Amino acid sequence: MKKLVILAIFFNSIVLSAQSLEGSWKLVEENGKEITDKEIIRIYQDNYFAEAAKELASREFLWALGGEYDYSNGDYTATQDFNTKLPEAIGDTRDPKLTFQGDNKIKINEVKEVQVWEKISDSENSLNGNWVITGRKRDGKIDKMKPGDRRTIKILGGDRFQWVAFNSATKEFYGSGAGTYSAENGKYTENIEVFSRDNNRVGAKLGFDFQLKDGQWHHSGKSSKGDPIYEIWSPYASAYSK
Repeated sequence: MKKLVILAIFFNSIVLSAQSLEGSWKLVEENGKEITDKEIIRIYQDNYFAEAAKELASREFLWALGGEYDYSNGDYTATQDFNTKLPEAIGDTRDPKLTFQGDNKIKINEVKEVQVWEKISDSENSLNGNWVITGRKRDGKIDKMKPGDRRTIKILGGDRFQWVAFNSATKEFYGSGAGTYSAENGKYTENIEVFSRDNNRVGAKLGFDFQLKDGQWHHSGKSSKGDPIYEIWSPYASAYSK
């Protein structure tokens, strides 16, 4: 009997380790109805998540939300840092029931909604992570930035990216963009699929140079407006470590 119990624990631990949230996910069903008029993508990476939604017909930005999450021993909790859909939820920690349906689908059951998400990708590259901007070059000099309640993050995982500028204390939202990306041989490319400030930017492709120096991401090129940029991004966890 003891051997059977040990084997059960062993196999359960294998299943839990294989079932990782990290990567990019697409909402395919809500309250039993298939999602057909919207595209809602969520990225889980480094104990942080970000979600962006757009209307498919018009490409109009609908909402962005995200924050810190924890998934361990089958328990899932999430604390929202930004939410344009429901600002009053910012700061709340929720613990909906999350269950895996195989390795590539999850069901998240909250009080008023049941969502089914399908994994798009869990591919990795050197830029996978949750980043926060900590430096920007102006007039040839690097201005250091100390992230606080007001911050700009960029989360990359499963071939998807999303940047968000917000203030978690005042619940202000300044903008977000999201889409697919690639990072190889020092070249970083974004394909914009969601843009909160101007949906005419959707479909644009932007190319940048990147380097990883001492654990920081040095990002240079031209912005979506065509202005030259040089930015330094730091791992979110280290920037906010106590």
